[in-house]
Amino acid sequence: MIKKVKWCLFLIVLFNQNVLAQLPDFTEMVKTNGVAVVNISTTQKAPPEAENTPEQPQLPEGMPPEMEDFFKRFLEEQGGGYVPRDTTSLGSGFIISPDGYILTNSHVVKDADEIVVKLSDRRELLAKVIGSDARTDVALLKVDAKDLPAVTIGDPNKLQVGEWVLAIGSPFGFEQSVTAGIVSAKGRSLPGGNYVPFIQTDVAINPGNSGGPLFNMEGKVVGINSQIYSRTGGFMGLSFSIPMDVVMNVVDQIKTTGKAAHGWLGVQIQDVTRELAESFGMKKPQGALVSKILPDSPAEKAGLQIGDIITEFNGQPIESSGDLPPMVGMTPINNKATLKIIRQGDTKTLDFKVGLLPEEVDKLADAKAAAPKLPHNRLGISVIDLSNQQRETLQIAKNGVLVQDVAKGTAKDAGIQRGDVILRIQNDVIRDAADFDNILKKLPAGKSVAVLIQRQGSPVFLAIKVDK
Repeated sequence: MIKKVKWCLFLIVLFNQNVLAQLPDFTEMVKTNGVAVVNISTTQKAPPEAENTPEQPQLPEGMPPEMEDFFKRFLEEQGGGYVPRDTTSLGSGFIISPDGYILTNSHVVKDADEIVVKLSDRRELLAKVIGSDARTDVALLKVDAKDLPAVTIGDPNKLQVGEWVLAIGSPFGFEQSVTAGIVSAKGRSLPGGNYVPFIQTDVAINPGNSGGPLFNMEGKVVGINSQIYSRTGGFMGLSFSIPMDVVMNVVDQIKTTGKAAHGWLGVQIQDVTRELAESFGMKKPQGALVSKILPDSPAEKAGLQIGDIITEFNGQPIESSGDLPPMVGMTPINNKATLKIIRQGDTKTLDFKVGLLPEEVDKLADAKAAAPKLPHNRLGISVIDLSNQQRETLQIAKNGVLVQDVAKGTAKDAGIQRGDVILRIQNDVIRDAADFDNILKKLPAGKSVAVLIQRQGSPVFLAIKVDK
């Protein structure tokens, strides 16, 4: 019996040793690269008029933005308003060259009047912004110093899902904090980050980590830690980093021209769902479905049409709509590019010259729907012709009908709402209400059809199954 117990204990010890031997050891990587990671503190000075204003209650430092907005409104309601004072913020960064170039996030240094970089040897240096790009959230700083320790830039394209990665930064102001995890996904598209194919990890990233480096197991930087997904403001296992190929593309442009420019096609796109794929006769959902083409854009000049499905860009496959913007955005302006598309079941190739992404995108006004009437057609949708005033408000020059009401059924289940403008059904353009009724009569029963609508200025395709 004693021999059996000793044998079991031996096996347990051996198993634990094998498990520990398989776990990564980050100690040497941290020693080598930690010296190139910096703490960044910024100060935004209050306007001069605030100096002569009586003292008011101030907000605690480090308060989350959503709570800060709430308390500002509260102070305004309670007595005379919120008086701005000098504000400070903290973030991270890392040295990319011995002559003092430092990378961080654009949002870390936004609107800063003073930027102080604290090095690993406790020196504090004033930094200036060489250039910043809000679209990719990248900022390039410079300090007056020489012979600084610098990181080695890696290739994020070689990074694999499931691979170990390491972050070093200053969460909540705690300098040189190290956290590790694995790559959860690649090529993530996030709201407001259409031109960045984010690296998703489960590395613990918290406020203050922004701008810090993400290392692979070779000790090379593959990304800049930029965002977290959280309902509490703290880490919840979803962290997002900007790939270094995107970052260095921005850095090269800033060093050359002082700013970053992004390629532009001039379309609004959406994912192809299973229902939409069926309506377009596709075997599986893939590609980026074109729902709008902007006037005088490269897409319009190339002959791209609403309803086209982009499946390749310069030979690279487009699996989902989020794949396309980063590819176009990183292509040099005026370069020629090729699109492979599916149009009405046929595969075509279009060539175009990449344009310059405009600074702003126009926001279209909402429509005010007329009094509803009872739907009586196969889709259960009642529509009316658009008035001149409605067309002007919605910026719709021609075609389209306004949805007045939607009955319970497949159209409502698909997401059609009162106030939507229906522009197309399948490949047929809807010119007016009579045209809408005639097209509905010809639709195949029991099959899904693609319906292009415009809602709050944005076009989107919906798949609706036609009643028998």
